[in-house]
Formats: sequence, structure tokens, C-alpha cells
Amino acid sequence: MARLPRVLLPDLPHHLVQTGHNDQPIAVDEVDRGRWRDLLRDAAATHRVALHAWALRDAAFHLVATPVSGEGLSRMMQSLARRYAAEFNRRHARRGTLWAGRFRASLTEPGPVLLDLMVHVETLPGVPGGSRDGDPSAAAPGPWVSSLGHHLGLQRDPSITEPAAWWGLGNTPFEREAAWRDRIARGLSAEQVRRLDAAVRRGRPTGSPEFLSRLSAECSAALVARPRGRPRKVSDPTARLPAGTPERHAGRG
Repeated sequence: MARLPRVLLPDLPHHLVQTGHNDQPIAVDEVDRGRWRDLLRDAAATHRVALHAWALRDAAFHLVATPVSGEGLSRMMQSLARRYAAEFNRRHARRGTLWAGRFRASLTEPGPVLLDLMVHVETLPGVPGGSRDGDPSAAAPGPWVSSLGHHLGLQRDPSITEPAAWWGLGNTPFEREAAWRDRIARGLSAEQVRRLDAAVRRGRPTGSPEFLSRLSAECSAALVARPRGRPRKVSDPTARLPAGTPERHAGRG
């Protein structure tokens, strides 16, 4: 199967995923996690990328981010992956690649869909404190491996830039944090999770039909998934008629 085009656009949020080679661990202790966070913060600031949410799993990391320029995301991810892999290999006396190829990306519509994506990332299975069930207020104690503690007001993450939709959750920080706690407790439906996972896996955007239609009109790449199989041919019912029959020449006057 041909590689799907990866479309990265300025001033729009994206869901980014980088996985470890052969699903091997990419962070084994708090020293690794802390260094990854430091390098992420530095790379995002250097390449002018606003981070909205993140999660560091055992064998992958997820980011929700909006770049100022089209190339900002790629440069940020390349810098983070290269610097972190070099330090990880040196610290753990290993050699070889740490990553399973290039990162995956999915454009996301700002607004409610973006907030759903942030909930998705901050409640990923395999993230300590980020389980999709249980008390979300228990997310902060223990390893800090997602931005959930920040959004609950339990920790301060200076790398986070809240999107416009976040400010609509309440008039004060306490109201917004309480609203986020409610959203985390409600979680997402199985269909929402499936759709968000499929989008980033296939490099497809997520959003309303109007958003997807506008993207398709503005971009030359095929962004919206098409039905499987070859397009159905529309045959001319008169094509097989012998030349000279009335049906063959209908409408000629």
C-alpha cells in the first residue's frame, strides 16, 4: 500500500503520534520521562509550536499541537526524536534506532472536536494516572506522564498553551478545571475513540463535514477517506447498441 501523504498546516491543531521500534519501551524511569519533557518543551518553543496536550506511554508518545508554520511540526518532532534517542541510547548503553519510522499526524478541527482529542490523549490506557476509568483527580500523584494534572490544576506545565475552546469551559481557572474533571470522568464513547485512533493511524483529518470539505477544497492532497475499491464505472446503456439505432442517436434532433 502506498504511503499516505502527510498534510501539516499552520494555525490548525494536529494529533501527533510517535511509536517505539517494535513497540519497545521509550522511557523506563522518571529520569527518562523528565528528560523527554524538557526536550519536548525546548523543541516546541524553538520551532514555535503550541502544545495543548501530551501523553508519554511506555512505547509511544502523543501530542496535540498547533504550529505557527507548516514545517514547524516536522522540525519539532525531528529535533525531539533525534536528541532524545541519542540521550536514551547513551544512558541505557544501547545502539540502533529507537523509533518505528516517521511520526503519524492527523489534522483536527478547532473547537469541541479538539477538546475531545485532548480528553482522548490524556486518558490513554497505559498512561499512569490516565486510565479511562476511575477518579481523574488521582492523575497527578506518581509519574508525571501526561498533561492531565496540569488541566486539573494539580500541577503547572509551562509548556502548555490552552486553545481557544479551553477558555470557554468557564470564567475562572477553578471553573475550567472543574469542567475538565467532569469531561474526563465522562470520557469518550467507544466510537469516538475508534474514530480518533483511525484518523491518526491513516493520516486523515477529524472534524465536521464542513471542516473536511473546506480542507479538501484548500489542499491538493486527498484528505478524506474514499470508499474501498475502484470507483464504480457509470456505463452508457446505449453503448452496446448497433450504430444507427434510434436509441443510439436519441437527442441529436
